[in-house]
Amino acid sequence: MPAADPHAPPGSVYALTAPPPPAAPPVEGTLHTDVLIIGAGITGLSAALHLAQAGHSVRVLDTRAIGWGASGRNGGQVNPGLKPAPSAVRRHYGPALGDRLVAAAWAAPDLVFDLIETHGLACEARRGGTLRAATAPAQAIALKALMMECAALGRDVTWCDAPAMHATAGTPYVAGMLDRSGGQINPLAYTREIARVAAGFGAGLHGNARVAGLRRSGGRWQASTPTGTVLADRVVFATNGYADGLWDRLRRSVVPVFSAIVASAPLPDALRAEILHQGSVLYELGHITTYYRVDAQGRLLFGGRSNLAPADGPDAFPALIARARQLWPALADHPFTHGWNGQVAVTTDHLPHWHEPMPGIFAALGYNGRGVAMATLLGRELARRLGGATADDMLLPPTDLHPIPLHVGWKLAASAKLIEGQIRDHFGL
Repeated sequence: MPAADPHAPPGSVYALTAPPPPAAPPVEGTLHTDVLIIGAGITGLSAALHLAQAGHSVRVLDTRAIGWGASGRNGGQVNPGLKPAPSAVRRHYGPALGDRLVAAAWAAPDLVFDLIETHGLACEARRGGTLRAATAPAQAIALKALMMECAALGRDVTWCDAPAMHATAGTPYVAGMLDRSGGQINPLAYTREIARVAAGFGAGLHGNARVAGLRRSGGRWQASTPTGTVLADRVVFATNGYADGLWDRLRRSVVPVFSAIVASAPLPDALRAEILHQGSVLYELGHITTYYRVDAQGRLLFGGRSNLAPADGPDAFPALIARARQLWPALADHPFTHGWNGQVAVTTDHLPHWHEPMPGIFAALGYNGRGVAMATLLGRELARRLGGATADDMLLPPTDLHPIPLHVGWKLAASAKLIEGQIRDHFGL
């Protein structure tokens, strides 16, 4: 067995085929930059790429390594849209801003696949569409309403009845909707490749560079790390579910819910012809979401909610393996070789958040399980804002930070919500 990649998330199968990361040494001495980005995930690196491409000086710092957080651990699904339906987004933001955000969010996979094609990103990209699967009749009613909204937007969507879903997924569902704009990638590879391209345009990358302090000094922001200092005119927080005490109000504005994935050994040909054989990805619409895809090597990558602490190895997630074998009994004797989890950021309104609390400080976070496409999009939006676009021009309006009350008890609350969701899914509520 090859040695574990020290730059990759523990337990992840993605490092087996991802290209190596570009060099990202710690900060040494005092460095100067126009823009400092804290967080080397998709949000921060998308911002860095677009900023550097436009000629701005930018440095990206991460406590660990490029893509070590959710960006390199997620399910690799490139899904269109936001968690709320377009009509709910319009009600929340009003028709003008709501329509603008809806259009951009549902087209966000286009940005991802355009970047992949334009820059030749080696990340096992395949655009087979996204399937939303109803596991109960009540979900099918809501899904039908969503499909009508998407069709009205001009989206390339198709209704799938129960036989069509069974034929596509290889397991029964009440109904489903296929959005052909979705697809899949190796997310660790994608993140590393964005970093490579950003570095090629001049962005500075630094790993093992936790920002321990941030203060104003001589009219600039001074970020201190264990080995050096960065002076910047502006600072972007791109930490999502891994926000820490550096900006505690930001950390307490989201819930870092743990999601886990188990990966099988490559499937035999008979199962590869049965499970998502058209290359689509799927997520269920229950209160406790299950999601899966078959990767370029023919492995089943099966994900869902997990225990609320870091864990790795397939034996750490027996419930996920049991659920996969329930859906496809032919997997009973097929081995699962990898397992890992990580933190995704959930917001109370299930919408991403944008913050500009003071001059020169920016943040975008809270993708609620839509991280690949939305983080790429909001990274580009950060670059637009830092490049001179007005606040009124942005997809999201800046909002005040609202720390979640009793945030210290988030693990207990998340556990209770998990149990409640399991009960509601069991009874089809």
